[in-house]
Amino acid sequence: MRFLWYKSLLTCLCCWGLWSGAQAQFSEPNMPEHESKPYYFGITLSYNTAHFHEALNPRFLQYDSVLTAKTKPVGGFGLGLLATLRLSSHFELRFNPQLIFATRDIVYTLAYPIYPEDSNEVKEVQSSLLDFPLHLKFMSDRINNFRVYVYAGLKYDYDLASNSANRKTEDMVKIKAGDFGLDYGAGLNFYFPSFIFSPEIRFSNGFGNLLSPDPTNKYSNVLQSLKSRMVQFTIHLEG
Repeated sequence: MRFLWYKSLLTCLCCWGLWSGAQAQFSEPNMPEHESKPYYFGITLSYNTAHFHEALNPRFLQYDSVLTAKTKPVGGFGLGLLATLRLSSHFELRFNPQLIFATRDIVYTLAYPIYPEDSNEVKEVQSSLLDFPLHLKFMSDRINNFRVYVYAGLKYDYDLASNSANRKTEDMVKIKAGDFGLDYGAGLNFYFPSFIFSPEIRFSNGFGNLLSPDPTNKYSNVLQSLKSRMVQFTIHLEG
């Protein structure tokens, strides 16, 4: 329910921003001095769906207790700050650190469940990510109070909830703390009299294998790697 409420709030804010931005196209340009600022700041609200790109262990068929292992996306949210450095009229460098709460589910099909209806078992992997992305942003020309942009860059994530160092995890899948990755996406700028409203979509792909091997854990030894994948719907409020 918390994720549904948060997603609904972001959707309402986005619809309001799009409607207000469309109305603003017929008025005088807002914040004309903004184009001369060498840098500016803002805040970020985001909703995400995260999952793992899994690869099964080559010896998977030798393990007869688990038949399949699939991941599925689950909703989460994030809060962050925004700092932007203007490089030219069309290029900016952006630093957008966030605290992201994400959940990834791994669904296992068991060969020998205690009860037939319990053949599927879900292992929930919860993460509290310190996200440090650095993006290069390319912007279109400003048309009155509207602008389109695309961006790409690298990021580093550190999971405060990582359990890779725990010896006793009660059959939980162990996940490493640190990961590098690639971000890319697109967004819109709507200029209001005192702030810029920027809805944006972001795709994130982790480079590293987050799986921490545990030969004694039947839920881990059927997997070879878990790589992070995330889609974020983000709203920036910039000044």
